[in-house]
Amino acid sequence: MRCTIASGKGGTGKTTVAVSLALSLKEIEPVQFIDCDVEGPNAHLFLHPQNITSQEVFLPVPEINEEKCTHCGLCAQICAYKALAVLPDQVLVFPELCHGCGGCSLLCPEKAIVEKGMRIGLIHQGQLPQLEFLQGRLDVGLPLSPPIIRELKKLTSADKPVIIDAPPGTSCPAVESMKGSDFVLLVTEPTPFGLNDLKLSVETLKKLHLPAGVIINRADVSFNHIIQEYCQQENLPILMTIPFDRLIATAYSQGKSLVEVQPPYRQKFQQLWLKIREFH
Repeated sequence: MRCTIASGKGGTGKTTVAVSLALSLKEIEPVQFIDCDVEGPNAHLFLHPQNITSQEVFLPVPEINEEKCTHCGLCAQICAYKALAVLPDQVLVFPELCHGCGGCSLLCPEKAIVEKGMRIGLIHQGQLPQLEFLQGRLDVGLPLSPPIIRELKKLTSADKPVIIDAPPGTSCPAVESMKGSDFVLLVTEPTPFGLNDLKLSVETLKKLHLPAGVIINRADVSFNHIIQEYCQQENLPILMTIPFDRLIATAYSQGKSLVEVQPPYRQKFQQLWLKIREFH
């Protein structure tokens, strides 16, 4: 089963929940953890994987053979991302805009376009007892994280539970992380901002036709009721609440997981997994 941990905004405790769920679950069965927050991965700071290996990720970008090119302009016309500009005597390629779809090389009537690999990041793999760890990392200054996320998800295990830590928000990287999931666990906070971004996430999941549940973090602050009322309205199950606890915040700042400083939560996260499996 593939479960993605997501949130409408950063800072809600998404990684805290994802790490805690994985660490609790691995006591029962082998689990795979995939950190898809490739622009700012940090799950490794809490999981401490060993035997790290790395592989480069490349994006295929067009290269023009000017000897064959007739400057017909078809490549620029079909490029939805404006990564090509055709001048009377030259074709300009903007690699930072290219999404690597291959449409230009496929449709070029003169076969004047070939693709070359442009490195965009790395995939790290590591191990813990009962836990396989994967992490993507986008190279600094590059805007395209979905291709790395797609490469990460190609390594998804088919025979063990998979916990995916998605990027925050509802943009392309978050959507790419959630695609193909069996369940999405939305982590929110009981604030007006938290409610607004939870609504955006829920509307996104409706488009993706994915089942979801909610965890309310820092659940004992003033606006807890607004999250509960919205979830009831949308028929969204609230599967767990985590109170505002200084000990948890201090542990996070020290690179310690929630279940490490609060061992009783291991059983709570194991029970959470049983609830999630009921939706599959």
